[in-house]
Amino acid sequence: MPNLESTVVLAVVVAAMGLFISGKLRVDLIALCVLTALVVLRLIEPGQALYGFASPATATVAAMFVLSAGLVRTGLVQWLARRLDRLAGKSETRLVLVLCAAIAVLSAFIVNTATVAIFIPVAAVLARARRIAPSRVLMPLSFASQFGGVCTLIGTSTNILVNSIAVDAGLAGFGLFEFARLGILMSVFGIVYLVIATRWLLPRREGEIEQVDKYRLADYLAELLVEKTSSLIGKTWVESEAGTDRELTLIKLIRGGDATWRPLRTKLEAEDILVLHGDVEKLMALADQYGLTMKTDVTMRDQEISSDELKLIETVIPPRSSLVGRTLRDAGFFRRYGGVVLALQRRGRVLRERLGDIQLDGGDTLLVQGGREDVSRLMRSPDLIVTNELTELYLRKDRAVYALLLLLAVVVLAVTNAVPIFVAALIGAVGMVLSGCLRMEEAYRAIDWRVIFLLGGILPLGLALEETGAAAWLANATLGPFVRFGPVAVLAVIYIVTAILTETMSNNAAAILLAPIALSAATSINVDPRPFLVAITFAASTSFATPVGYQTNTMIYAPGGYRFSDYTRVGGPLNVVFWGLAVLLIPLLWPL
Repeated sequence: MPNLESTVVLAVVVAAMGLFISGKLRVDLIALCVLTALVVLRLIEPGQALYGFASPATATVAAMFVLSAGLVRTGLVQWLARRLDRLAGKSETRLVLVLCAAIAVLSAFIVNTATVAIFIPVAAVLARARRIAPSRVLMPLSFASQFGGVCTLIGTSTNILVNSIAVDAGLAGFGLFEFARLGILMSVFGIVYLVIATRWLLPRREGEIEQVDKYRLADYLAELLVEKTSSLIGKTWVESEAGTDRELTLIKLIRGGDATWRPLRTKLEAEDILVLHGDVEKLMALADQYGLTMKTDVTMRDQEISSDELKLIETVIPPRSSLVGRTLRDAGFFRRYGGVVLALQRRGRVLRERLGDIQLDGGDTLLVQGGREDVSRLMRSPDLIVTNELTELYLRKDRAVYALLLLLAVVVLAVTNAVPIFVAALIGAVGMVLSGCLRMEEAYRAIDWRVIFLLGGILPLGLALEETGAAAWLANATLGPFVRFGPVAVLAVIYIVTAILTETMSNNAAAILLAPIALSAATSINVDPRPFLVAITFAASTSFATPVGYQTNTMIYAPGGYRFSDYTRVGGPLNVVFWGLAVLLIPLLWPL
């Protein structure tokens, strides 16, 4: 039985895991709560409370965010993505192969959420140009970005984190390309699997190419004819009492067969047709009250609510957007962008009512109707990813060269062991600002502070697990029964447990919780702990079976029109394949 201190630490672990899995609180807030509990309960010394924030892993992760942002902001990554059109040919198989290979290579050095954000609209446009449903290419894109992330030490924050834990435990750190041997093999197997899976397992939802179908808008759209006796004649929509109802939106005004340029501020005339968005009961009441006739012979398509001047734009809220946790009303969405939000899709569920009061989350997709200037504002915003339009390519050639040279410098410094990895990353980050690739304000915005506070708050929990003996007790209780089958069996269990936890909670948190247990298990059976840490790194950095297990999976959920079951059907077998490859290859590449 564990002692009192170990029992209390285990209680904190259980509470933290429950909060992570429930998703009721932000991961960074949970980490800070854990840190506070550890200090208040005297499970760590006050001086150790800053262990996570002072860790080289935390500094390296922050520096890599800045380095990645420099490569993105100069237009280099976007320029490379646009060059794929010629290589992709005309077939679906070749398109998937080219997209997967390209994003895997880029994700080995650049934060994969940034690369996926750039590739989503590129992949969707390339797919539609070949009459291929985006659902056939976006899931392979997300999965391949994870393949690339495990090929280098700087590919994901989890790789950097586990390496720091290994060094703190007195082990030799991993080299920059030490994971590449296994990572490249897994990437090849993974891409071949995706090319095959695309044919039989991925959905082909051509019927939902229309946004009206995808967002189930038909029941919330209506055309109303302005009768000669209507009280709205001579008034603009914003001047009328009808225009004050927040649950009804005028999205188009048709006069003489043509859409007017400023529907909200055009004085209404008899025979005008109003295209309105709102609840059907509200629309019927409006028609009765203001002398309008609802047209019943209209089939709503995208063209009915768009025109040369008005466009339908689909935007994804990325995980690091400032809109996350706020409502459209609080964020002043209309004031900032000018467009009208017609619907919101969250993990396959379409929301259309009281949109202004819904708290936004990363991965939410908004269907926005707006004019050309509104579309331009949406496309320039760092808080949104426009999925059905390509932004104007802006390549800063001189700065792009500096950014590329800085990345190469970081790689050379790390490979030659001239300086520690976090120093190399810091040199690259500072160089991005000094060379003009980024402004200092852009560097601050590039850092995902949620990840930094997650690491700063949760790393001391790993320290507490180790110092109180809770890690050793957990290792004996959970892995002890498998010891008699040999160290490979223990490695297999560590990998699968990490993979399962990663599907339900933060991958960094899963790695931090399991690394001390793996170290204790290795010590108890007298084997090298590094293979166990490699297993945790790969399992925590590759999550395919759910849309919530990894941020890139969430980002492509709505643009691809996926359902939860699509991830399980395609990603579940891929998780099993990677588990088998890991159990087979890790003991060969890192002998136990």
